[in-house]
Amino acid sequence: MTGISQALHFIDKNLFEPLTVEDIAGAARLSPYHFSRLFTAIIGESVISYVRRRRLAVAAMRLVKEPETPLAELAFDCGFESQEAFTRAFKRTLGMTPGELKRRGGIDHFDEAEKHMTVMDLGNRLTLESGVKERGAFRVAGLSGRFDRASKAAIPALWDRLAPSLPLAGQAGWATYGLCWSVNTSEGAFNYIAAAELEPGAPAPRGFEVFEVPAQTYIVFRHEVEASNLHRQMSSACEDIWSNRLAKSGYEPSGGPDFEYYPGDFMPNKPGTLFYWIPVRT
Repeated sequence: MTGISQALHFIDKNLFEPLTVEDIAGAARLSPYHFSRLFTAIIGESVISYVRRRRLAVAAMRLVKEPETPLAELAFDCGFESQEAFTRAFKRTLGMTPGELKRRGGIDHFDEAEKHMTVMDLGNRLTLESGVKERGAFRVAGLSGRFDRASKAAIPALWDRLAPSLPLAGQAGWATYGLCWSVNTSEGAFNYIAAAELEPGAPAPRGFEVFEVPAQTYIVFRHEVEASNLHRQMSSACEDIWSNRLAKSGYEPSGGPDFEYYPGDFMPNKPGTLFYWIPVRT
């Protein structure tokens, strides 16, 4: 893990504790002076600005999930001296006031403006498995949406809504899938479904969408994830796969639906292993 990656991990682990540049630089094993210059050059903003923005983003998520939370409490947790200062910073950072966020009706409509998905150094925790894998057609059922660069932070909310309903009627096994298709690269837009596989011939479970995955040839990336910051780890992995490792693999993507595969024993808040199945031409 690089010094900056260590710093980002330290910040997220201690986000609502009193943090100084000296504390964070110490986690990166750098002097405060050199750390501050390096952090700004790589992340694009000062470390204190980054911490405050991360706190605001997490506060926004909490406000969506717990709309009765007093704003004064959120302001204090985020290190602001007053609710008014918190509200001004919230709007400047996220493009809306706390009240406007609540009126939008939930995280599915939350256009998160945070930029904290800085690519992490995954090292050998992300590896390409040998050879290609053939998989026949299969069906999944779940919850889907159309996302882009601004709204993709709402994807975890699909999983939050799906999890209480598992296992679905007609579900095959305990594994789950995050499928992506209809990608518009110029707009950064794509369809995504959080889903479980259905037994052959099983009817569509009431209240859930069904997606047919065609038979395809895949290469598979294995990802060993840590217990915290799963969303950022996965975003970093996808960025690395599509901008770097796929080109080096020697295979050409076919453009078909790709998917994240979560084994039945995968827990999002514990260390574990997940897989990215990328369809390719052979």
